[in-house]
Amino acid sequence: MCGIVAYVGHRPSADVVIKGLRRLEYRGYDSAGLAVYENDRLEVFKKKGKVADLEAHIGSEKPKSTIGIGHTRWATHGAPTDGNAHPHFSGDGKLVMIHNGIIENYAALKKELSGKGHEFQSETDSEVLIHFIQDVKNNLDCGLAEAVRVALTKVVGAYAIVIMDEENPGTLIAARKGSPLVIGVGEGEYFLASDATPIVEYTNEVVYLNDMEMAVITRENLSVRHIEEDEEQEPYIQTLDLELEAIEKGGFEHFMLKEIYEQERSIFDCMRGRLNAEAGTLTLGGIHHYQEHLINANRIIIVACGTSWHAGLVAEYMFEEFARIPVEVEYASEFRYRNPVINKGDVVIAISQSGETADTLAAMELAKSQGAIVLGVCNVVGSSIARLSHEGVYTHAGPEIGVASTKAFTAQLTVLAMIALKTAWHRKTLSEARFLEYLCELERIPAKVAKCFELNDKITVISELFKDARNFLYLGRGYNFPVALEGALKLKEISYIHAEGYPAAEMKHGPIALIDEEMPVVFIATRDSSYDKVVSNIQEVKARGGRVIVVVTKGDALIPKMADFVVEVPKTCDAFMPMVSVVPLQLLSYHIAVMRGCNVDQPRNLAKSVTVE
Repeated sequence: MCGIVAYVGHRPSADVVIKGLRRLEYRGYDSAGLAVYENDRLEVFKKKGKVADLEAHIGSEKPKSTIGIGHTRWATHGAPTDGNAHPHFSGDGKLVMIHNGIIENYAALKKELSGKGHEFQSETDSEVLIHFIQDVKNNLDCGLAEAVRVALTKVVGAYAIVIMDEENPGTLIAARKGSPLVIGVGEGEYFLASDATPIVEYTNEVVYLNDMEMAVITRENLSVRHIEEDEEQEPYIQTLDLELEAIEKGGFEHFMLKEIYEQERSIFDCMRGRLNAEAGTLTLGGIHHYQEHLINANRIIIVACGTSWHAGLVAEYMFEEFARIPVEVEYASEFRYRNPVINKGDVVIAISQSGETADTLAAMELAKSQGAIVLGVCNVVGSSIARLSHEGVYTHAGPEIGVASTKAFTAQLTVLAMIALKTAWHRKTLSEARFLEYLCELERIPAKVAKCFELNDKITVISELFKDARNFLYLGRGYNFPVALEGALKLKEISYIHAEGYPAAEMKHGPIALIDEEMPVVFIATRDSSYDKVVSNIQEVKARGGRVIVVVTKGDALIPKMADFVVEVPKTCDAFMPMVSVVPLQLLSYHIAVMRGCNVDQPRNLAKSVTVE
């Protein structure tokens, strides 16, 4: 959840690190810090707030050092303060470290170290870890690399760390477990970061550290070692498939708006090379070796969090309608704590944009330990979920920088739809004619999403009217129920307006008590099998003075007569409507948040990649 950037080479490290921190600010933005080796000592600058606050704190005379580490923090242990910001010093001041993750046994370590005379300047678990590494180094009278290795065999939790040593000022030591860390390989220089976005500007060759690996890095050399087995590993260099333009705003005011508008292309990219409606083919090479397990699955269990969980709810309807396989959708954060029943023949599908979601990874590990086949759906090549899965399918949506997920949701739906259709084709639960109809309609979705962007001006007007509302209710049925949940989540995430999503039929079982003239109610009421029922629900809200905003299928003649505000989206089949109907809800949330003066791309208290439990 925090952002890590480090550099060793021939460039001014402060420039590289700070620019990288700006690119990673979506991962953590409570505070920021920089450490360099300058004037024959370690110098640390850190400040509560954004990277811009750190830059102001450093001043115009940036350090000239060619080695440095930097960090953006998302607070876990201790409030966002200057003192709790990273980097943290060891007790003797000779080591400095940045850390992403959580050290679960930090309290016991801190008590032990305090008994030995260690004094701590922060409330963080991270400072405890660097003190512990120093203590191990002193007790074993060994080099820093060995001290790091030994210390990490004693800690419990997740980490990605980078350490600088005043006594070896040209060396970085890095390690990871359960939190991502990538190393960019240049000419006489190395770049380290939580993900590839700060690196792509300089090199497209990277090494992804695996769990329980550590690296010792100088300008001239990179060596990798397994932490527990103490064996040297051969670094595997991969080529990044990422363009610098993909992580820039490209003329848009915010990344979120850019990513909403990118959905026409990102959905197409999900299907490119996989779906050919004219030829009647659907090819998913990523799950080829485990296709039989899906075809013969007794049950599919989907594990995910947040927006990805909503995508899983839509997928539940798809798999059950198309392939006639029972599906359960689980919050990954709850899955492993309730002793779930996993039987032979079950297939688990894990969904995550980042591929680093800690709760989802933990759920996958449990499922694998009980013999389940685990398939991954994620966006980031080389991510932890991609590596932990037996097989999987990448969404290829491109980088998503805005914390509130938009294009990842529709990309996940696209991939899940293709998996469901492919499984149905093998199981012969769809006729060939019906299968081809779905392929043709799925190919049309990018163009239909693009038509939704024409609604932007109308949605801006609606947003102005409701930007001061204190509560929202989102209602939908069938495939549109998860869209109601997603619409409510988007609004509360970025505008801080309380919003709830419900199945429309459940309104009468409690939420109807909230409805009055102050309560905006958003219905997703497109033409589907539940249409008449939703019309009745709209009438019930209007009878109680509620103000109704409705997303309808273009050409609807009935609902516009009873609703206060109507947004028309192109017609498509029920199963694919969520990819279309969610777009106006994304735009509504965006414009309301902007009008309320909220930080759309970096909403308070949230981080893009939730790498801690």
